[in-house]
Amino acid sequence: MQTFVNIFLGFFIFETVGAVPITDTVIYDSEFDDLPLGELPHPFIYDENEQTDQFKIEIGTAIPSVIQERYSSTILTEEPEEEASTPKLIDGSSAQGSGVLGPQTQDGLPTCLLCTCLGTTVYCDDRELDVVPPLPKKTTYFYSRYNRIRKINKNDFLNLNNLKSIDLTANIISVIHEDAFWRLPSLEELVLRDNRIRQLPELPSTLTFIDVSKNRLGRKGIRNEAFKDLHELQHLYITDNNLDHIPLPLPESLQALHLQNNNIQEMHEDTFCKMKDFNYVRRVLEDIRLDGNPINLSKTPHAYMCLPRLPVGNLI
Repeated sequence: MQTFVNIFLGFFIFETVGAVPITDTVIYDSEFDDLPLGELPHPFIYDENEQTDQFKIEIGTAIPSVIQERYSSTILTEEPEEEASTPKLIDGSSAQGSGVLGPQTQDGLPTCLLCTCLGTTVYCDDRELDVVPPLPKKTTYFYSRYNRIRKINKNDFLNLNNLKSIDLTANIISVIHEDAFWRLPSLEELVLRDNRIRQLPELPSTLTFIDVSKNRLGRKGIRNEAFKDLHELQHLYITDNNLDHIPLPLPESLQALHLQNNNIQEMHEDTFCKMKDFNYVRRVLEDIRLDGNPINLSKTPHAYMCLPRLPVGNLI
């Protein structure tokens, strides 16, 4: 009887163990890293069309009710900001009309966007300009070097009563209207060097500095007595212009006269001094450059008796 019971229990245990499902051991090895998804030993199956009503995820941006109430109340109670002050132009006028960046150029671009406006100074260097742009009325200093300006028109600087300095170095200016500068009541410095100018216009008496070097003035580019009434003029530079004479008379205020590299061949004894007044002394004219001219300064020794220093040039 005991033997029969043992056999029955053994058979029952064997059946129970056999009913347990056998699961393969999955080994995660790096050798499967490069295999396509379909070739993995136990691939994952994903069906993008399969939809399950049991699991739906909602993604929202709603603010929690408590925070939303606080946020709304903050907006409602926030005081309105004060209006910003109206921006001013370089001349102090309102921005309305001509725009906060100055008057419009012929291409519809504001001058202070095309150029750089700092205070009352306008910098238009190397902007490929072919004309003088319209300037704000309070402009004091204007620089437009290394451009392609060909001509200075009559009204290019109209009504710029505060303009003190104009620098148009290294353009291709060949023509300047006769009235382009003389109506400027505050103009002190005029720089037109390295252009193609053949005739100087009428100049205002307020000028203290003139540089028209490296142009094409020749023998007729400076009219008679062009500098006579410029009683404030201190520096006059007319180098490299193929001049054949010294433009006279020179104002008493002149301190520096540069005429090097021209075609000046002779000088009069009363060019700088007064031969009828041997007591006359010209103390301020200390810098005279005549080097690079076919002139022998030793032929007119009395022409320098009133000067504090001899001119620089060929003395032999």
